Order: sequence, then C-alpha cells, then structure tokens
Amino acid sequence: MALTEIARIILLILLVVCAIGVNFGKSLLQAVIIFMSYSSIMCILWVLLESPDLAITEAAVGAGVSSVLFMLTLRRMHTEDLRIEALEQDVRETDREAETQEGKPGR
Repeated sequence: MALTEIARIILLILLVVCAIGVNFGKSLLQAVIIFMSYSSIMCILWVLLESPDLAITEAAVGAGVSSVLFMLTLRRMHTEDLRIEALEQDVRETDREAETQEGKPGR
C-alpha cells in the first residue's frame, strides 16, 4: 500500500470523525471549528485525488466564506443574548423597586 493510500484512509477516518463531532459538539462554536476542520480535510483530499479546482473551491467556500459567516452569526447571537440579559436584569430591578415602594407607607 502506497503512502498516499494510507494518507487517504487516515484523512477519510478523520473526515468521518469530524462529521460525527459536529453533531455531538457541546457548543455552537465547537461545531463551527469542527466544520472548519472538516472543510480543510476535504480540501486536502481533493488535492490527493488530483482535483485542484475542487480543492481551491473547498478551501475558499467551505473553510473560508462559510466559516466566517458562521462565526459572524455566533457573534451576533452572543450580542443578542447579552442584550436580552441586560433587559431582563432591568425588569427585575424595576420589579424590586416597585415592590419596595409598595411596602413603604405614604406612597
């Protein structure tokens, strides 16, 4: 068995591990990073299969553009979560202030 065949088999195993890992990742960030690894492995496989045009496309779209878009989406989701937490905190503080004012005489 040639060295390239062994490399292909190892990369295919890693590809399957990445595909499974994306589904069982604990966080979305972890899934995006594993997806980037998946695309990079696919890029290397396309080079080994002598398809440089597909390798360039996979590198540009799979590991490049898609990953950047996923990261931007995660950042926006995090920002929205922080904004919602701040609003919920304001509501809790307003409720506490209203409760303390109701308990005071003369108000």
